[in-house]
Amino acid sequence: MMATGKVERSQNNITQTRLQEIFSPFGALGEVTVISDKFSGRSKGFGFVEFEDAEAAKSAIEKMNGADLDGRNIIVNEARPKEDRPATGGRSFGGR
Repeated sequence: MMATGKVERSQNNITQTRLQEIFSPFGALGEVTVISDKFSGRSKGFGFVEFEDAEAAKSAIEKMNGADLDGRNIIVNEARPKEDRPATGGRSFGGR
């Protein structure tokens, strides 16, 4: 069963390759994603690491949460699915 960890507070220059290097010792990885600003392309300082095994994800979360990564203490926890957002009925800025 796959499980995904969320990695927060990383440096703005973190790459997918760097996250793979850090988390692959815990077990086989699926998708690794760094969230980037759509305009600048720079990392927003967080990403997601998908593990093929839930126990590997649990171990990575336990060992890496609070660990120093390139001079910053990162936060690693279980990724949660986005909650459904209510639809906004058209324009939300007022007007005619």
